[in-house]
Formats: sequence, structure tokens, C-alpha cells
Amino acid sequence: MLDHPRPPFQEQQQPIPGRTEAMSPRPDHGEESYKGSGRLQGLKALITGGDSGIGRAVALAYAREGADVLISYLDEHEDAEATAALVREAGRQAVLVPGDIQYAAHCRALVEKAVETFGRIDLLVNNAAHQKTFGDIADIPDEEWELTFRVNIHAMFCLTKAAVPHMKPGSAIINTASINSDKPNPSLLAYATTKGAIQNFTAGLAQLLAEKGIRANAVAPGPIWTPLIPATMPAEKVAHFGEQVPMKRPGQPAELATAYVMLADPLSSYVSGATIAVTGGAPMI
Repeated sequence: MLDHPRPPFQEQQQPIPGRTEAMSPRPDHGEESYKGSGRLQGLKALITGGDSGIGRAVALAYAREGADVLISYLDEHEDAEATAALVREAGRQAVLVPGDIQYAAHCRALVEKAVETFGRIDLLVNNAAHQKTFGDIADIPDEEWELTFRVNIHAMFCLTKAAVPHMKPGSAIINTASINSDKPNPSLLAYATTKGAIQNFTAGLAQLLAEKGIRANAVAPGPIWTPLIPATMPAEKVAHFGEQVPMKRPGQPAELATAYVMLADPLSSYVSGATIAVTGGAPMI
């Protein structure tokens, strides 16, 4: 069993959206542990939030499984370049596209760039998200509520709508939900609400796209050690992040990669409308 870091961690905070290099301990994206076996050979993927955290782990795994990857990110250029380097070290093509997915026009531009570069989209991973903690509903600005919805769920709709015409039968859409879909954290009210919407969106989408031969599934992570944590939570909560689940620690991004690979694998051709919980033992029923 790998010796994964356990809290307490040092108290730490960063400006949103956070940077990998500034984290202590550094997240594990599978740099040393993930070994590919050609399960996604020749496929073309678009991954949002691919610069760091879960997105980086998925990009690394997909590349080592044989896929080319377009990496969408906000403005974390150093993190994005590090992810692209991992993809290229695996012998696959990496395309970096910065920009803000809260805007529908940028979502359409991402799809256009992927199609222009790859000729098609086989895998769409809607992973990017925004969150911020508040202790009282009165403290949540209207603009913050709207931003969370635009980034987390509106962008997912816009990207999916733009991508589907370029996806052939056998393609897959994988959305990042959350344990908050099932067990909402009251201090993350806006985020948790969007994650519930994502799970519902995925379930409906799977039924809508079944006749096209396109699968739609979700992964629901529990507490995962990514730059979003020190960037959006109080330092004292960061120090004890992950203690609440049965494994008593946060998950590492690398520990989610196999779920995203399984859902992307063409051999998982009968899996659609599913949510895979990766929660450190916390039940989702």
C-alpha cells in the first residue's frame, strides 16, 4: 500500500485558482506510478481544468494509454506547461488552450480547436470547477453564486452541446461530480448545488445520447488534494483536510485516474449514466 500523506498538514493558503508548486505536500498525479497499457490508443481527448489536480492526473493517464490531449485551463500557465510536458513525454500530442470557460464562446472555441487539431473528439472530460467557502448564506454574493454556476454547470452544457456533433459512436463524455452531489457541505453551498446538477445532467445526458452511441458518466471525488483546496478554504481547514472520511486522509489526484480511464475505455461500452464514487470510503448511496 502506498504511503499517502496524511493530515495534519501545514496551514497554507493561495490566491484562486491556486498553483501546484506552492502546495505542501505536493500532489501525486501518477508521475511515477501510472503505467499505461494502450487502452485509449489513438483516441483524442479534450480535458478542462487539465493544468493541475485531477485534470493533470487524467491527462497523464490518457496520454500513457495512447491518447492525444487538448488541455483547457484558466491562466495557470506554469502548471499547464508541466502537464503538457508529461503528455509529450508519453509520446502523445498536447495542445494548451488558456481561457475562461464561464463564457459560451470560449467553450465553442475549445471544441473548434480540438476538431481543427485532431479532426474529431473521442473523449470529453468536463472537469474544471470553481468553489468558495462561506459560513452563512447572507455572505454569498450574487455574483459568486452566478460565477459558480457558469463555470461548473453552464460550461459543461456548452462544451457538450458543441462537442457532440464531432463525436462518433463509441465516444464518451465524463463529468466530474463530487461527494457533494450526495452529501452537500453547507459551507460550499453554491459548489455543492452545482455538483448535484452535474450528476442529474449526466444521468439525463446518458439517456439522450444513447441512440447516438455516445456514453456519458460521472466521477464523484471525495476530498482530493489539489490546488483548489488551499486556494478556497481557510488555512486551518486545509491543515485537516480529508480527516472526515474513513481513510482519514485526502485522496491524491493519481488515485482517480483509473476511474476516468475505465469510463473512457471503449471496452466499457455498456457503462453509461453511471457515477463512480472515489471517496476514501465515504458512502454514496
